[in-house]
Amino acid sequence: MDKAVCWVVTEGYVGLENQALGIAEALGLAPAMRTVAARQPWRSLPPRLWINRVGFGALQGDIAPPWPDVIVSCGGQAALAAYLVRRASGGRTFTVHIQKPALPAREFDVLVVPRHDGLTGPNVIETEGAVHRVTREKLAAAAAAFAARYERLGKPRVAVLIGGSNNRYRLTAGRMRTLADQLAALARGGAGLMITPSRRTEPEAARILADTLAGTGADIWDGRGENPYFGMLGLADAILVTRDSVSMTSEAVYTGKPVHVIDLDGSSRRIERFHANMQRQGYTRRFEGRLEHWTYAPPDDTGKAAARIKPLLEARLHGARAELPARP
Repeated sequence: MDKAVCWVVTEGYVGLENQALGIAEALGLAPAMRTVAARQPWRSLPPRLWINRVGFGALQGDIAPPWPDVIVSCGGQAALAAYLVRRASGGRTFTVHIQKPALPAREFDVLVVPRHDGLTGPNVIETEGAVHRVTREKLAAAAAAFAARYERLGKPRVAVLIGGSNNRYRLTAGRMRTLADQLAALARGGAGLMITPSRRTEPEAARILADTLAGTGADIWDGRGENPYFGMLGLADAILVTRDSVSMTSEAVYTGKPVHVIDLDGSSRRIERFHANMQRQGYTRRFEGRLEHWTYAPPDDTGKAAARIKPLLEARLHGARAELPARP
């Protein structure tokens, strides 16, 4: 399988790339990256109006023959690219699309869709959360690499994963003050804080966090040098993550460690369904200012999805047809 030509196609966002790369790597593929954007009016019009008439002129990006053996795509505009390549290749290119597409499910070989998106079908693999690149091996290696950085911190060591405002949730100054005060209390109680903001964390929120935690010994990554994210996950005894990010929550629960979800202002029905399922499965609990301890069997959505895709892909690469194996 390592000789198969694979493209990972996304809109260029890190979160989308990580999901697609996670599946590609779990399949043993060495993908080339492709970034695309749909032109107007196709980006805004319902697919039923153009699906049989659209061509590659609808896309911006490096999408041209020779066509790959496999495409792993993630994101709405990348779905259009996967659809067009599959059609242009006469169905030879095997397409795996992650997330619920606007296009009909039958236009892809396999869809990997989180349960909260509410899509089922014979070629749909349903996951608990977002697929990702985190593996046991990567966590162990990163924990060893960053052990010296965090050695001075007290225990329990707590990884704090902070997102930011988007079109559904808001990390307001008031929310950050409350969170920073709660974190300072944990630090005064002896906890060692390993904190990483994200690109979406507003400067004011980051300033409030830094000012409140000054003198507590908390380690806040400033975005310089090697990203310690995997090291934090590997070394943590407990994890806190803001509610806005399905991806960070999914990566956190893969560790099997207690994952506390931090409330933000705003809401999303899709994401609230995700969080309700995470709590129902026993993976997460709401963060209420204190650390709790519990255990659970961690989900491995990426590995399970890849295990179901692999025989189908191998059959296609050998010129045969196969059905997606049933969910175990």
